[in-house]
Amino acid sequence: MMNRPEEKVPASTPLKRKQTGIHKILDDTVTSTYEDVIVIIESKIELLKIELTEKISVVAAMVILGVVLVIGIAYLITTFAMLTGELLGHLFLGYLMVSLIFISCFVFFVKFKPLLLKNMLQKIFLSVNDYKK
Repeated sequence: MMNRPEEKVPASTPLKRKQTGIHKILDDTVTSTYEDVIVIIESKIELLKIELTEKISVVAAMVILGVVLVIGIAYLITTFAMLTGELLGHLFLGYLMVSLIFISCFVFFVKFKPLLLKNMLQKIFLSVNDYKK
């Protein structure tokens, strides 16, 4: 056999030992537990993203439907004002009548029954979520 010079390992480098027995079992257990926790957290984040996306899409759909409803009501009110104006002989009288109806509703809910509208809306919103008070 040939004489080989021995390789010197610097004193500052730690020697890696092959883990056996309880150390290997503990290392494997901790590693697999850590990986499982990471997978669970990632899954929870993905589930939260899906649920949040669903709620945002519901709100967006409701906003779009609300805008369509408001536009439809605006055209209906305009049509009613024009019809009333035709029946009264002057177009401006129809718009005046419709405007007075809306202003009187506003005054009623602001001055005479300010909590009525709030309570009605609260009951509607609670009934949508099937919440019993």
